[in-house]
Amino acid sequence: MKKKIFVGGMNCLHCAESVSEALENMGAKDVDVSFIKSLATIKIVDGTIDESIKRVIEDAGYEVLGIE
Repeated sequence: MKKKIFVGGMNCLHCAESVSEALENMGAKDVDVSFIKSLATIKIVDGTIDESIKRVIEDAGYEVLGIE
């Protein structure tokens, strides 16, 4: 299942790398993060809930503005 995550607070490439690393560490695949678009796209395994995604991004220091 693919997810789009709108992320607030990313201002540079380092920010995008931090979000990408956090998502990869939770098991997300095909992670693509753009600080310019404030968007992360991922492929997740079934059973991963949006709350888990939100938690890892917030723990990395960023804000989740929405998940589709």
